[in-house]
Amino acid sequence: MKPYYQDASGTIYHGDCRDILPSLDPVDLVLTSPPFNLGAIHHTDNYRHSPYPDDLPEEEYQAQQVTILNLCWDKTKTRGSLFYEHTNRIKDGLQITPYRWIFKTKWLDKQEIVWENRSHNFDKIRFLPKTQRIYWLVKDAKTILENNDLLLEDLWRLQPEGTGKAHARAFPQTLPSRILVCFPSIQIVLDPFMGSGTTLRAAKDLGRKAIGIEIEEKYCEVAAKRMSQTVMDLSD
Repeated sequence: MKPYYQDASGTIYHGDCRDILPSLDPVDLVLTSPPFNLGAIHHTDNYRHSPYPDDLPEEEYQAQQVTILNLCWDKTKTRGSLFYEHTNRIKDGLQITPYRWIFKTKWLDKQEIVWENRSHNFDKIRFLPKTQRIYWLVKDAKTILENNDLLLEDLWRLQPEGTGKAHARAFPQTLPSRILVCFPSIQIVLDPFMGSGTTLRAAKDLGRKAIGIEIEEKYCEVAAKRMSQTVMDLSD
């Protein structure tokens, strides 16, 4: 498949990752955050927006995630890892944890990181949700961090970021950068839900190569612009 964008540090594909993943060569690490299936309208504080289609029947959504995570497993090297950023959601008054579908995949559960992002979600009928999760999944139980000289713990306090009007709730570039620093031997990183290209830009800034896949062309355009910049500018 012809790339949407390509330079020495990264490649962007526009399309459904289920169609593109089988054609890729193996990668060292997958780092991604999929749409959370939160419904047609998202809200942050009093701001409501529709950033992308995100309203599948729950069973269909979970089956989709299992399929994609297994495709990522197929394309990850034996000692590789998947860092999967997701959240506990409320449906019909009850919590749905991503472990419901993670445990149906081929991946092994290595560790869970709690990301305290201080989300502006003022849902007063329950304890205010201020965290999301980063699941460290592996193919081999012997996989370890190559370097934790920063003494990173399993609770990360990082503010969410956006890329101006383009993508209002992107995770901060610090998040993928932290992970990549812990794996200095990693050379090729994959993000099958690339969004505005945060993972790819973090990889580029650390001298790694990255592959991104995104189904929404408008975000491919944003990510390509970010990758082409020598100095980052998120004001657009």
